Parts: sequence; C-alpha cells; structure tokens
Amino acid sequence: MSGEVGSKRKKSSSCSHDEDQMSGISSSPLPDRTELPDRSEGAAPSMMEFPPPSSYLSISPPSLKRRKRDSSSDILVPETLLPHDPIHTSNPSAIPSPFRLSHVQGLAASNNRDTLSLQDILGDPLISECWIFNYLFDVDFLMSNFDEDVRDLVKVKLIHGFWKKEDSSRHHIEEATARFPNIQAITAYMPEAFGTHHSKMAIIFRHDEQAQVVIFTANIVAGDWRMCQAVWRSPLLQRLQENAMKEPRAPEMAPHGSGVRFKHDLLSYVRAYGSKLRALTAQLDLYDFASVRAALVASVPGRQNLRSHDSKSETVWGWPGLKRVLNNIATRSQTARSHIILQVSSVASLGSTDAWMEKTFLDALAGSSGNQPSKILNPEPKYSLVFPTADEIRRSIDGYGSGGSIHMKTQSNAQAAQLLHLRPMLSHWAGDSITTGSLSTSFSTQNIRQAGRRRAAPHIKTYIRFSDESASAIDWAMVTSANLSTQAWGAATNHAGEVRICSYEVGVVVWPALWDDQDGKGTEMVPVFMKDTPDIIPGDANHKERKVRVGLRMPYDLPLVPYQSNEMPWCATLPDPEPDWMGRAWSGFGTG
Repeated sequence: MSGEVGSKRKKSSSCSHDEDQMSGISSSPLPDRTELPDRSEGAAPSMMEFPPPSSYLSISPPSLKRRKRDSSSDILVPETLLPHDPIHTSNPSAIPSPFRLSHVQGLAASNNRDTLSLQDILGDPLISECWIFNYLFDVDFLMSNFDEDVRDLVKVKLIHGFWKKEDSSRHHIEEATARFPNIQAITAYMPEAFGTHHSKMAIIFRHDEQAQVVIFTANIVAGDWRMCQAVWRSPLLQRLQENAMKEPRAPEMAPHGSGVRFKHDLLSYVRAYGSKLRALTAQLDLYDFASVRAALVASVPGRQNLRSHDSKSETVWGWPGLKRVLNNIATRSQTARSHIILQVSSVASLGSTDAWMEKTFLDALAGSSGNQPSKILNPEPKYSLVFPTADEIRRSIDGYGSGGSIHMKTQSNAQAAQLLHLRPMLSHWAGDSITTGSLSTSFSTQNIRQAGRRRAAPHIKTYIRFSDESASAIDWAMVTSANLSTQAWGAATNHAGEVRICSYEVGVVVWPALWDDQDGKGTEMVPVFMKDTPDIIPGDANHKERKVRVGLRMPYDLPLVPYQSNEMPWCATLPDPEPDWMGRAWSGFGTG
C-alpha cells in the first residue's frame, strides 16, 4: 500500500513521498487523561486491518461544541474573537506564541491550555467564504466544524491534487460535495508525477469585510486532529480603502517578515495555480497585510532557475526560498553553538548519500544574515531530528492508528544507509520510554520542561533554531506542511542552475526582531510549555528597560532524549506484533 493514499501513480523507491497516509481506524472512546491504561495482562493482540481510503471519509464527526460564553454577559463569543492576538496584547512585554497547538481529545485539560480546534478556526458565524488547501479531505467532518447556523451558506472551495478522474479519493470528494451545493472542489495543476498537493492552508473572508490566512499541519480528517498539530493565524486583515494601493509594484523594498512581502509571496503562490484561482487572487489583493509579522515559505511544483531569478521581486520556492529568508535573520549568539531541531512526520528517500541533506538542506537551515562573526567564533550548529519510535506510537492516544500517518522506511539497503547518516541526529518525540532505557540516570535528574504532548502522536512539522544548546532562546522558528523530502523542498541545484520541486507546500517563519519596538528595547523569543504566553522576568519592575519576550509554544519536551544505539524509528511498512495500549498488533503497510 502506497504511502500516498488516493494516488495510484507508481513511485520508484528513490522518489517515494510517503506523507499523510491515514489508517482510518476509529478507536473506542478515549480516556480523558494524559497517561493511557496498560493493556490487560495476557490479552491476545488483534492484528489491525486497514481499510481502503474510502473508509476515512466516513468518520463520524465529533459533537458540535457551542461557542464560548462571555462571563460578563449572555453574549456568545466565537473563539476566533477571543483575545489571543500576538500583535495586540494587554502586556506589551509578554507576547503570546505566534504558533498554536491543536486541541487533542484525550489529553488532560491542563495540556490543552491555549490550544485550537478546527471548529475554533472555522466556527465563526461571520465567515462568508473559505478557500481550503489540503491533501486529504473528509467533507462531512469539515462541514461539521462550521457554525451550524451558517454551514449551508458559507461558500467553501476545496483545493486538492487528485487529478486522475478515476482516483478514488477524488470520487469521494466529488460525492460529498454533491450533497453540499455551497461547496466547489478545485483540482490543482500537478505537473510532477511524484508530487502531491500537500499544502495545508485556509483563506477566510468574512461578512464584516475582514479576511484571515490560516496555515496549519493537519489534513481535514478527524484522525489528524487527535494528533499533535500546529496552527498559525494571521491577524484579521482589513480591507483596503478604495484609493489605497493594492499589491505594491516594487516589492524589492519590502523585507522578508513584513506584511507587504508576505502579501506579495502569498499572491505569487496563489497565482501558481493558474486561472482556477484567479478570483481568489483578486480578492486577496483588496486586503491590507501590514499587521502580518511572518515570512511565507512555500513550494510549487516545477523547475526554477536560480541564476535568472530576481529574489528581490520574484518569490523563490522551496529550500532556496527558505535560505533567502534565513539569510536575513541575525542569530543571537556570537560564540555559543546553536541547536537546530527538525521535527517532522515523514522522512522520504533523500538519495543514496547524505549529500542533499548535508550540502543542500542543512546548509540552507544554517544560513543567517551576513553580519555574523567568523565560523571560528560562531561554530556550525548542532542538528537534531525528532521522530517517534514504535514504542511511542504504541502508547499514543490512537495507538497504532496514529502510525499510519508517520513514515520513515528502513528496510532496503539504501534506506538502511540513509538511517545510518541520520542516526546521530535522531531524538525521541516523547522520551519517556522505560523499557528501552531511554531515560538515563543523568537525564532523569535534569529539569525536564514538559510540553504535555507525549501521548499525542506527532503529525506536526516544525523547524526551530535555538540560540544555544541550553534552548533558552530562539533565533527563528518555522511551522510548515513540508516534511523532510526533496519532493517538498526541492532537489539540489543541477548544472543548469535549476532546482526541481515536485509538491505544493506552505509554511511560515517567525523570529524575534519582527516584534522589536520603536524604543529600541529589543526582543527575545523564548520556548514556552503548556501555555502560549511567556512569563515576565521576575524582579524587573522598570517597564522601560524590560525586554519584550515573545513565546514560542513547544510541541515536545526539552531537553531532547537522543536515541540509544539499539533504538529504531517507527516504520509503518514493517509489521509489529507487540500490542499497542489497546491490545492491537500492526500488520504493516504493503504486507497483506
């Protein structure tokens, strides 16, 4: 069974793009606690059978939650209007995280503080139109998350990549949309045989003439929202005045991270879809993006020539686009070794050697502004790759059911060689395994900063540069749909200066200087755990001298727990007879 559900294209082992495979298993009601119960002693495991893609379009939607009630009145207040704007905050010295985690049913309430559900994103009755870009859709689940009074009125556009008319996933989307006259399905242009439409984004228009861009990591299927995901939401964007300029004609003066540059790059991304999205481009051009503090980093399929590209006026895609953003960000430390942590849900085949990983992708991640000191003073960053083991999948909320969405193949000689290159970087997602001895005596005595997501299997994708190995401050952070693959980020530059990208992806990068104020106090970005807003430094009573602190919500615990020599990453294509916490064994994809 291919890692790309719904696509029947044959993919060679060197070009596999195993992302977002869904198991479709609907578990029994989940325990409302962080730790899951032990399986019954002596119970025989049942081998899990995985149904075809059609089954995950029939998952029963969760019961609709009503909007939150304002304690001071009887007015119902949508979650989207509740105070959590990282730009406008009552305390200018403590700014909430620009990235938020998803609400996960089955975790304790304290672990779900400041989180967002899909209904929180789509449940505002003021939404009039919504364009949703994604890989997998359960249309009934999607529509259940709109406000019940307007869900039949909202104009919904679904952008997907299932281009073959006989594709079963396309059939399911078309069958479901036929039952909702207000939904239109749009097939993206897919020029690359090994690419997917993997972007995860919603562009929302409202009756009050405001708009919002939402970028996240989850598919529009119920199972994904029982896993750990991330969400970035723009502020509510105001409509431009009639006499105001729309998209600037000379964006070369707009720096990365500014709203002007974000708008330019977003419009370039939407234009890449061609005439099918022309109406969306025209609508977006009517809005003011000045309040946005982030850089858009996206991928579109095709070849781009870096030699002829004008990065000041043209949007650059994939790893070259990421590199150009990071090359404009100053790192905090001049002498300490920084720590770049990659955390993904899929690692594809990256080539027969580590050349692409080392010389292309990690080189892009290591970029910083040109005013940095020499490498002697500023050593090369340390790199870690956070990925779950089979034990962590077994003990996750959905057990093996979560494993169908997480991929790293390890069976072939080439895959084993790749794992050998990656092994020094590998670190645990949960890091609390007792049976494998991951928690060494020295580690267990340290002060572990808990993120409260150990039992939520990771479908989130984050890339974070910490200023030093203590992980007390952050130089930049990215949330994206892009996993670790050449299809998502682009291959290495060829002899003609071209970079080939196969898939659509979208993400955002943030860094501390985006919140620098006019008083020159400076800003620092710090990791925060189980909440979104950082603490104010104790004892600093002089508000004028207080440095602005931006929180960055962490999905995993710190410090990381490296893999032991005998530990292996989760591999969905390998059978596993050891039962998960619900007593089920794993049959493995492609083995039946």
